[in-house]
Amino acid sequence: MVARAYTVAFHGVEARRVEVQCALSAGLPAFHLVGLPDKAVSEAKERVRAAMTSMGLAMPSKRITVNLSPADLPKEGPHFDLPIALSLLAAMDVIPQDAVEGFLAMGELSLDGSTVPVIGALPAAMAAAEAECGLICPEACGAEAAWVGAVQVLATPSLLAIVNHFNGRAILPAAQAGMVSDRGVVADMADVKGQERAKRALEIAAAGRHHMIMVGEPGSGKSMLAARLPGILPDLTPAEALDTSMILSLAGQIEEGGISRRRPFRTPHHTASMAAIVGGGRRAGPGEISLAHNGVLFMDEFPEFPRQVLETLRQPIETGDVVVARANAHARYPCRFMLVAAANPCRCGYLPDPSRACSKAPVCGQDYLGRISGPLMDRFDIRIDVSPVAVGDLSDSTPGESSATVAARIAAARQVQAARFAKLDATTNADAEGDLLDRIATPDAAGKELLTRVADKHRLTARGYHRILRVARTIADLSGVEVVGRDHVAEAVAYRLAI
Repeated sequence: MVARAYTVAFHGVEARRVEVQCALSAGLPAFHLVGLPDKAVSEAKERVRAAMTSMGLAMPSKRITVNLSPADLPKEGPHFDLPIALSLLAAMDVIPQDAVEGFLAMGELSLDGSTVPVIGALPAAMAAAEAECGLICPEACGAEAAWVGAVQVLATPSLLAIVNHFNGRAILPAAQAGMVSDRGVVADMADVKGQERAKRALEIAAAGRHHMIMVGEPGSGKSMLAARLPGILPDLTPAEALDTSMILSLAGQIEEGGISRRRPFRTPHHTASMAAIVGGGRRAGPGEISLAHNGVLFMDEFPEFPRQVLETLRQPIETGDVVVARANAHARYPCRFMLVAAANPCRCGYLPDPSRACSKAPVCGQDYLGRISGPLMDRFDIRIDVSPVAVGDLSDSTPGESSATVAARIAAARQVQAARFAKLDATTNADAEGDLLDRIATPDAAGKELLTRVADKHRLTARGYHRILRVARTIADLSGVEVVGRDHVAEAVAYRLAI
């Protein structure tokens, strides 16, 4: 007889169902594990053997063969321990076979039989809901998996506990969803002195999810402005929160099962590798651009990133997803993020100030910002020159607008966009393209005439032309105006041509 249990193998954010087949046959005692397992999966037989010994069960004196089907799908990670153990226990008639088949199982086993938390509980729960079955997972993963309310989650502290549950000796309670995490206190926009134009640009970028680059001298407030973004962005919708949390789950970054409604804000260092930014590694895992999905990717010292890393951003910015292709792995991750970049005007940083600039000015500035290629710069909707703050502004005790005030305006603009795109494959103005963009962002006669003159004079690309329309549409939304006017186009053009 062949006993069966079920689990999942992760392929990007997709959890593919895997059937774990266990057969006991006559022959010399042996334990064979087949079905394209990696090293961690192959070692499962020793962990399962020790876990069963800790329960007082001896391995059967037979030939044990465990097959992970489909056999051509790579199996990675220690979460196969628990389903392998359950299939073996079912083959030994320790637990009922029909009970095991009604669940997906995942979890690592320690040598004493207790369960160890693993990554991917949330995508696994989604797969269980689609298959209309339950999920068995380690106790520490139960709060995370329980967020998918359409599935029964059994969070077991040990292998013995799940055996007792299936045999009716001690029923495990249903797991409860973890508390929503707010990830701490965020900085307030009121702390920023001066920089009114930059704050206005930041508000527009946040309202329409437009990509933005700030260029200015060291200490002018670029990083400080970017750090205020989490406080003015609207909360994730329930669908967005679940979508984002699935990626965080695969990266092992969900704490205590809590799902946050706050948008991700990722700040990779400029020494980060391509695999860290885009995704990859031995298991083709998600990178920073995917961890920033539905949120912000802030790249400080933008020209200092390796050129190869910067150029890989071009395609994900346009498509909203990234395919991580390796010789032994091929995974797709969503990455619809808002890119905010900050850069000094040159290597020394003081190009605009002749008294402090280095002897290589202005060539040093051209060389430094020249590290950002034209095609990549063309993808920034908003470009801002951030000048140093005047001493008078620094000493001014008058409080500025708080993040709550700015956030209310942004939320109102986002609500207008949500209603506009309710039945369309878009959520913000930055997503609009083609006929949809023409329908929602075509300016009035004066605005169209201005945009045509600017496009001819500055030889705008088609991408640049359309991005100006998107920004102008967002500015009109912030103003509560239905038709894009000349003033909206003029402001959008000013941001486009600033650098």
